Amino acid sequence: MSFWNNQLSGPTDPATDAGWTGDSARKGFFTDTSICIGCKACEVACKEWNAIPEDGLDLLGSSYDNTGALGASTWRHVAFIEQDGDRIAAARESGRRLIDLGMPALRTEVDAEVGSGVGSDVDSVAKAFAEDQMPDFRWLMSSDVCKHCTHAACLDVCPTGALFRTEFGTVVVQDDVCNGCGYCVPACPFGVIERRPGDDTVTNAGAAQKCTLCYDRIGHDQTPACAQACPTTSIRFGDLADMQAEAHERVAQLHDQGYPEARLYGANENDGVGGTGSVFLLLDEPEVYGLPPDPRVTTAALPDMYRKAGLAGLAMLVLAAGSFLGGRRR
Repeated sequence: MSFWNNQLSGPTDPATDAGWTGDSARKGFFTDTSICIGCKACEVACKEWNAIPEDGLDLLGSSYDNTGALGASTWRHVAFIEQDGDRIAAARESGRRLIDLGMPALRTEVDAEVGSGVGSDVDSVAKAFAEDQMPDFRWLMSSDVCKHCTHAACLDVCPTGALFRTEFGTVVVQDDVCNGCGYCVPACPFGVIERRPGDDTVTNAGAAQKCTLCYDRIGHDQTPACAQACPTTSIRFGDLADMQAEAHERVAQLHDQGYPEARLYGANENDGVGGTGSVFLLLDEPEVYGLPPDPRVTTAALPDMYRKAGLAGLAMLVLAAGSFLGGRRR
């Protein structure tokens, strides 16, 4: 049973599980939302390279965003989130609680000026510094993308093998194999994958579509189009282990600068999807960015479900046998 548990949940090497051998390291993104300027260059570059059809350029009315969410024709989506001073204060308070639970310690410029004499007063000094610098308003901008989960439910439920795991640990859809059944759509805990709407004039209409992490580019040692186009290096690409290390360093740096709300998303290999290939640095709770706080692969409970179904079937067989034998005695 431990074998199946490793295949469906928990830490593992997805490329090895898929049967790949060789020296290819798992690849991934690190998206630092603290330096995203909302230019949407990543969205444009993604569409241009992957020949994704235009999906509407009308403002939503709720923000300056014009795409709304990830979808079959939006593989990169930049969110625009407005926050007032009260929401910023709440974000920082929730960040301090995370730090108290064991995240990197907080050290500020004030602490550096006062010196080591602050001692156990570091938290109170950091709080005073953050509150003195509290803005009345800010934009949170975040470029969202497929998470390329360690345990990908979309791949697990695909009946035709249209979704497959690459040697880089990413998940890719084969357009010519997808039959458009849509099983993968509700299976994704992030709501990333979608069937492309349209008629015969639309490329891959009816087929499931999502980010491929530019499989055709990284196979030739090239950077994915979105990361290549990002002017602030908010989107970084490389070996996933290096991306995770950079993410942890960046969080510690922001904490040192008096931003306790900085936190990572997708960097925990013990979460419900075994960690993701797209790591995000957030400045507020995941829900603020439209991300599930505790994502869980929908196929993780399959071993337990099969075990219970087997026990139920066995119990029914025993009862049926007992009833038959009891009837014969009479």
